[in-house]
Amino acid sequence: MPNKTITQAAAKLENAEKKYQAYIQRRNELNEIAKTLREERDMLNESNKKQKEEMQKLKEKRDEIVEQMKQHKKLRNELQKQAKKLIEEKKKNRNKIFKNLPQRVEEISADIKMLKNRQQTIPMTLKEENELIEKIREKEKEYKEAKKQLEEQEKIEIDISDKDKAIDELFKKADGEHEKVMKLYQESQKLHEKYVDLINELSVSIAEANKKHEEYIEVKNEAQKYHEKAFEMRSKIIAIREQRKEEIRKAKEAIIEHNLKVKQALMDENKIREIAEKSIAALKKGEKISL
Repeated sequence: MPNKTITQAAAKLENAEKKYQAYIQRRNELNEIAKTLREERDMLNESNKKQKEEMQKLKEKRDEIVEQMKQHKKLRNELQKQAKKLIEEKKKNRNKIFKNLPQRVEEISADIKMLKNRQQTIPMTLKEENELIEKIREKEKEYKEAKKQLEEQEKIEIDISDKDKAIDELFKKADGEHEKVMKLYQESQKLHEKYVDLINELSVSIAEANKKHEEYIEVKNEAQKYHEKAFEMRSKIIAIREQRKEEIRKAKEAIIEHNLKVKQALMDENKIREIAEKSIAALKKGEKISL
C-alpha cells in the first residue's frame, strides 16, 4: 500500500514538474517576444526623438526666415508709403502749376513794351498820357506778380521732377524688397512643406511605436501570468515533494518496523530451537529437563 502511494506521488510530481517546465518555457518565450517588441519600440522612439530634433531645427530655420521676410516686408511697405506720400505731394503741387503762365508773362511783357512805345511815339493830351502811365504801372505790377509766380512754379516743377526721381527710386527699392520677400516666402514654404511631411511621418511612427508598446505590455502581462502559474506550480511541486518525503519516511519506518518484527520472530524461533536441542541432549543423558 505505501509503495502504491509513493508511486502515485511520484507520478503526480512528474506531471507537476512537466507543467512547471511548460509554464517556464512559455514564460521565457513570451519574455523574448516582449524583449523584441520593447527593442523595436525603443528604436522607433529613438528615431522619433531624432525626427523631432530635425523638426525643431526646421521650425527654427523657418521662423528665422519668416522673421527676415517680415523685416523686408516692413521695409517694402515703408518705401511704398513714402513713394505714395510723394505722389500725393506731387499731385498737390501740380494743381499749383498753370501751363499757360510762361505765355501769360510774355504777353504782359509785350503789352508793357507796346504801351511804352505808344507813349513815346504817339502825341496825346496830359490826361491821356497819365491814363497810359497808369496802365503801364498796372501792367508792370501784373508782370511782376506773374513773373514771381512763374519763378515759384519753376521751383515747383524742379521739386516735382526731383520727386519723380525719388518716387522711382523708392519704388525700385520697394520692388527689390518685394523680390526678397517672395524669395524668402518660397524658401519658408519649402521648409514648411518639409516640416509638414515630417509631422505626418512622425505621426505614423508614433502610432507604430504606441502599437508596439501596447503589444509589449500585452505580451509582458501574458508572460507574468505564466510566471505566476509557474510560481504556483513550483509551490505545488515543493508541497508534493514534502508529501512524498513524508510518505517515503513512513514507508521506511514501516519497512524498518516490519524488519524488526521479522528479526524478532527469527530470534524467538532460534531460541526455541536451541532449548529443544538442549532438552533432547539432556534426555539422552538421562538428565531431568525443565521448561
